[in-house]
Amino acid sequence: MRPVVGGWSLRRRVITLLTVVGFLLIGLASAEAAMAARNRTQIDAVLNETGPLRVQSQELLNALLDQETAIRGYAVSGDQDDLNPYQEGLAQEQSVIASMRTLLDDYPAISQELRTVEERVTQWRRSVAEPVIATTEQSGTAAGQALVTEAARQQFDDVRSAVNDLQAEVLAAREQTATNVRTSSNVLVVLLIVAALVVVVAGTVLLLSLDRMVVRPLTGLANQVREVAEGDYQHRIATVGPPEFIRLGEDVDAMRQKIAADLAEVRAARERIEWVNSQLQKQAEELTRSNRDLEQFAYVASHDLQEPLRKVASFCQLLQRRYAGQLDERADQYIAFAVDGAQRMQRLINDLLAFSRIGRLTTGFVEVDLNKVMGDVAGQTEAARQYADAELTWDELPVISGEEPLLTNLLANLVSNSIKFRRPDVPSKVHVSARLVGAEWEITCQDNGIGIEPEFADKIFVIFQRLHSKDAYPGTGIGLAIVKKIVEYHGGRVWVDTDVPEGTAIRFTLPALPQDVAAAAAVESGEEPNAPTVGDTTPSTEAPAALTEQADGPDQPDRTDETLESGRTGDMRETVG
Repeated sequence: MRPVVGGWSLRRRVITLLTVVGFLLIGLASAEAAMAARNRTQIDAVLNETGPLRVQSQELLNALLDQETAIRGYAVSGDQDDLNPYQEGLAQEQSVIASMRTLLDDYPAISQELRTVEERVTQWRRSVAEPVIATTEQSGTAAGQALVTEAARQQFDDVRSAVNDLQAEVLAAREQTATNVRTSSNVLVVLLIVAALVVVVAGTVLLLSLDRMVVRPLTGLANQVREVAEGDYQHRIATVGPPEFIRLGEDVDAMRQKIAADLAEVRAARERIEWVNSQLQKQAEELTRSNRDLEQFAYVASHDLQEPLRKVASFCQLLQRRYAGQLDERADQYIAFAVDGAQRMQRLINDLLAFSRIGRLTTGFVEVDLNKVMGDVAGQTEAARQYADAELTWDELPVISGEEPLLTNLLANLVSNSIKFRRPDVPSKVHVSARLVGAEWEITCQDNGIGIEPEFADKIFVIFQRLHSKDAYPGTGIGLAIVKKIVEYHGGRVWVDTDVPEGTAIRFTLPALPQDVAAAAAVESGEEPNAPTVGDTTPSTEAPAALTEQADGPDQPDRTDETLESGRTGDMRETVG
């Protein structure tokens, strides 16, 4: 068991310090928030209450002066137009007083001064303005002027004095509010300074504590580990500091001991691995050389066998033509067997030669339109389609990067294979389609033929692998092996889809051009693509016709091959060479 280490842990110390600092900062933040709210309220009072009150008090004085001036003018002229400023001033007075009352809830002194102004204005209007107006209308201007006395002027001076007192009270309230704003702002600044000091002090304490409790112990531990890393595996690691660091030092020392104990075994294992790697390297080089020699052997063997095989086939055919009917029936049968065997051997050699050439004799990749390739395939298979009363159709196919002759061979093999393994009582239909899956085109050749059992789905791509006898379906059994090699040469993969309800669907993938992938991504993201994406679009069809000759030829004899499993001929198919 690990010994118990006493003292406060580093976590506990840091959490305690951060908790104290957190409480202090929360308290300061609360005080600052309250003070900031109070400061905003006081600023609002200056901007939205005392400031407008000061302006409105001046507007009130101007309205009263307009009224007093209008009364004097009317008493002199007796013209009713001279009373318009009086009426307008009276309306402005009432509007200003009503507006001021909405701002006086927090200012009782100003409200009291406003009531004093209203009382004196009412008294002046009752004792001076209204009598002057009435007297002038009834008795003329002389009588009206007689009422504008020094006492009347003194009475209006009292009104003006009351307005001045109101303005002085508003100014005093404004100054007091501004003083409060400055005071609260200073308090807020002090609180911010205190908070900054708390952060600085806490940071300093934390920094010093980390230096003493973390940096120094870690530096000492790192120096000791460095000594071990330099090769001194017997150096014992001892650590001081918080309990966590002491336990860490013990763990590191235990690891050092384990490393020292395993080092000899690691060195021995490294030596064994280096020896195995050298053997694997030699085997890889030998395998590469063997594959190259094997491929060269297949090419040379098939090429060199052509001449003697042609002689055998030619002379066997001469015997068959010249002596047919002259010998007994058994001799004619033997000659027929020899001719058939020579012809099948020639087809096997040609197919093997074609298989070995895939990837060896290359013309380079170019952009190939598979629609044009399907047109060539339709032309190549026209005679055979007429013979089998078969229908070949295809959707709009993409443009891909590859070798056109190989791709033509690939699709011709698939189409020929589909027609070859047709059901006797059902017209054959072959359809080729394509769809974009990620960065690859998935191309499908589907027919309504005899189908393939799932257990044989992988075997049909093996070279010379047959699922039927040559009497049931002719061929060499290399066609789908060629298909697989062409697809893999182009960077794709091929498989049989066993989930189709009828017939067979052979699917293979080919890398898509970057512009097709970009166009599909643009369609998925809702953008307008630069070019349309090719997929399962409106199909273009070739008129129903029979498939032409297959790679082996439907009427050519084949060599005798045994089926993989006896008794299963109605639902299995072979590859076509």
